[in-house]
Amino acid sequence: MKRLQLLAIIIGLGLQGAKAQETVTDVLTPSVKVGKVLVDGDSIQYMEMSSVFVYPELTFKDKRQQKAYMRLVQNVKKVLPIAKEARQMLIETAEYIETLPTQKERDEHLKRVEAAIVKEYKPKMKKLTFAQGKLLIKLIDRECHSTAFEAIQAFIGPVRSGMWQAFAWMFGASLKKGYEPEGVDRLTERVVLQVEAGQL
Repeated sequence: MKRLQLLAIIIGLGLQGAKAQETVTDVLTPSVKVGKVLVDGDSIQYMEMSSVFVYPELTFKDKRQQKAYMRLVQNVKKVLPIAKEARQMLIETAEYIETLPTQKERDEHLKRVEAAIVKEYKPKMKKLTFAQGKLLIKLIDRECHSTAFEAIQAFIGPVRSGMWQAFAWMFGASLKKGYEPEGVDRLTERVVLQVEAGQL
C-alpha cells in the first residue's frame, strides 16, 4: 500500500531544484532487432526498428523561442530516464511487496528501499533545475498514468499527500497537474517521442 511513497520521495527531491547542471548521457537509444522466422519450411529474415516520428518543421518567432525549445529538449533528455527508472522501481517494489507475508516485513522492506533511493537519487535531484523538477513531475505522471497527487493520496492518505502538495506549491509547482499530451504538453510529448525513438 505504501509503494508510492517512493514516487513522493523522487518528486520531493526533484523539487529541491539547485542551479547546477550536468550532462547526462542519453540512455534512451533506438533499437534494431534482426531475426528470422520459419514459414512453411522457408526461413524469412526480418528487421524490427524503433518507430520514426515525422512532424512538420518547427518555426520559431524569435531566438528566445528557439532557445526555449532547445532547453526543453535538453531537459527531457535529462529527466526522462529518471521518470522511467521511477516507474520501473515502483513496479518492482510493488511486485516484491506482494510476496511478503506480513505488514511488518512490508514496512521494513519499504524503509530499506526508501533509504536506498534517497542515497542514490538525492545527489542527482539536487543537480536538477527548477524547470527540470517540474518537468520530472509531469513525466512521472506520463509514465505512471496518474497525477502524482492522486497516486500519493491513494497509497499514503490525504494528510501526507496534502503535505507533499504544500511542499510543491511553495516552489510554484503542483502535484495535481496532470500530463496533457494533446493539450498544453503537446510540444513536450513530441520531444519525448522523438527522444525515445533516438531522433533527438
